[in-house]
Amino acid sequence: MPHSPSRQASTPSASRGPSRVASAFDHFARFATRWAGSSLAFATALALVLGWAVSGPVFGYSQTWQLVINTGTTIITFLMVFLIQQSQNKDSQAVHLKLDELLLALKGADDGLVDAEDLDEAQLRELADHYAAVAKHLQGRLSRLDAGSA
Repeated sequence: MPHSPSRQASTPSASRGPSRVASAFDHFARFATRWAGSSLAFATALALVLGWAVSGPVFGYSQTWQLVINTGTTIITFLMVFLIQQSQNKDSQAVHLKLDELLLALKGADDGLVDAEDLDEAQLRELADHYAAVAKHLQGRLSRLDAGSA
């Protein structure tokens, strides 16, 4: 279903692309998060930790030896938080846009759910309770239909 002009105009960056820095960060974050979740990344991390552990006797288990692994893992963890969060935000936004498009395209769908992610927690809880009640009601109707057809 093609987008209407009014919907295209409502996206602020539709007319201009992302900055070079944002684009470069996006590509790097995508690569880093995919790589970090790979078996090669795990094997690399395991090899580094094993190499560090084996080198303990060589360095006399010194404070510097301990500081190397502590500092390295702290820095990597700190940076990965931001990379993973950026990737998660982008993926989440893409999923929401796709779901919004489906809601708008389906007849009978509650288009009030479009942008539900912008509701506060109390409003989301209220919606969840409403749809739980609807589901329970429908299950009761289905049970009665099944009992009647048996």
